[in-house]
Amino acid sequence: MNEGADDGGGGGGAEGAARSLGCGRGGDGFVPSALGTREHWDAVYKRELQTFQEYGDTGEIWFGEESMTRLIRWMQKHKIPLDASVLDIGTGNGVFLVELAKFGFSDVTGIDYSPSAIQLSGSIIEKEGLSNIKLKVEDFLNPSTKLFGFHICIDKGTFDAISLNPDNAVEKRKQYVKSLSRVLKVKGFFLITSCNWTKEELLDEFSEGFELFEELPTPKFSFGGRSGNSVAALVFQKT
Repeated sequence: MNEGADDGGGGGGAEGAARSLGCGRGGDGFVPSALGTREHWDAVYKRELQTFQEYGDTGEIWFGEESMTRLIRWMQKHKIPLDASVLDIGTGNGVFLVELAKFGFSDVTGIDYSPSAIQLSGSIIEKEGLSNIKLKVEDFLNPSTKLFGFHICIDKGTFDAISLNPDNAVEKRKQYVKSLSRVLKVKGFFLITSCNWTKEELLDEFSEGFELFEELPTPKFSFGGRSGNSVAALVFQKT
C-alpha cells in the first residue's frame, strides 16, 4: 500500500476494508497504528506475493468489487476519454488497474511505496496478458518529478492508511494534498473512497485547491435504530 489501496477488503467489501485498515474512530480521533507504516504493508505484500506464486490467488479487493464498478461507472457516465491518463495511488495488488485496462483505458499507471506490491501487481498483470499498464515504486508523499500531468487520480484506502501513521500523520496528510495538487492536471478529477473519513471531513481535508464535484452512492448500514454510510466516496475537481 502506498498505503496499498487496492489490496485488502475483497470478499468482505467495506467490512473487509474496515477490518484491514482499522476503520472507525473513537471520540479522540485516529489512533496511531502499524497499519499506517510501510513496514506493515511490505510484510503484507510479501505474503500476498508468495500466495500468488504458490496458488495463483490475486488477493482481496479493497472495498470489494462494487467499489471498482462504482468508479468505472462514474468515468463512463462522464465520458472520460479512454486515453485519459489515470493514476492509481497505492495500487496494492493492481486489480483495479486490470479492470481499467479491460474496460479500455489505455494510459493507466499504478504506484505503491512497497516494492513487493509492485512485484505482485506486475505478476497479476502479466498473467492477465496486459501490456499497457505502467507500474512504479513511488512514495506519494515524496513523488518523483516524472509523476505529473494526470487527468484522473484514484485513492481507495491510501489516505486512510496515511491517517494512521504513528509519525506525524497530520503533516503527512498535508503533504498528501500537496502531492495530489502537483500530479493532477488543472480541472482533473480525484476519486477517493474512504472508510475512516466522513464526507464533511474530506471536504475540509481537501479544501485547498479542490472542490467537490460529486458524491457517489455507497452501501448503507443500520444499527440500533440509526442508519448511515460505512464508506464515503467523493469526486473532487482540481481548481
